[in-house]
Amino acid sequence: MSGTGRRIVCGAMLLGALAAAPAAAEIVLFTHGDWLKVRSFQLLDQDRVRLELPDGGTLVVSLLAIERILDDEIVPRAQLEEVIAEPEARAFSVRFTGQPPPEGPFADQIYAAARRHRLNPALVAAVVRAESAYATGAVSRKGARGLMQLMPATAARFGLSGKEIFDPIRNLDAGCRYLSWLVDRFDGRLPLVLAAYNAGEGAVARHGGVPPYRETRDYIARIYAFLGLDHRRDAR
Repeated sequence: MSGTGRRIVCGAMLLGALAAAPAAAEIVLFTHGDWLKVRSFQLLDQDRVRLELPDGGTLVVSLLAIERILDDEIVPRAQLEEVIAEPEARAFSVRFTGQPPPEGPFADQIYAAARRHRLNPALVAAVVRAESAYATGAVSRKGARGLMQLMPATAARFGLSGKEIFDPIRNLDAGCRYLSWLVDRFDGRLPLVLAAYNAGEGAVARHGGVPPYRETRDYIARIYAFLGLDHRRDAR
């Protein structure tokens, strides 16, 4: 285990055996910048997650302390280059420039939030489609919630708490605020913006670009397909 992992474990309470049927995952990224590899995780309730540590112990932490939970599956650099170097993606305008409302559910609400936060409505609609398939009450196995699948810590950063995260208007507004913030941070570079939305801006900073996680690579490719930017992959 890394020194970072040891610091996290030493400062926490070790528990007994993990409850049955945990979900599989391997990298937990914390809001304060540290990360920890785990054998698996399990959501205990709307506020807490239990992590099974590589040495057999367990750790219960607040979801407000977790930025992301990611599958620890690395892809070759060549597969990352497919999404990083996609020429149409480089030309895509992430900012609002008078684009029309998108097609699909919540079109008017997505358009209003996108315009308010200076985002291309098609980009916001693609993120919503990929994240929740437009389900306002969606909760992922990793704790992300609502239309734009905000983690509780991210929602709190942008003004949401408790059940507010499931309100479609407030979820869209907070998600668009976050997406716009990422656009500013990464100079409008679509692959980095999407990578940060999926894996967290800390992971992008640590890796100096798109992190080499298969989950993140596939997420970017899926958004490209929804936007019609990558014709090599079918939208799923």
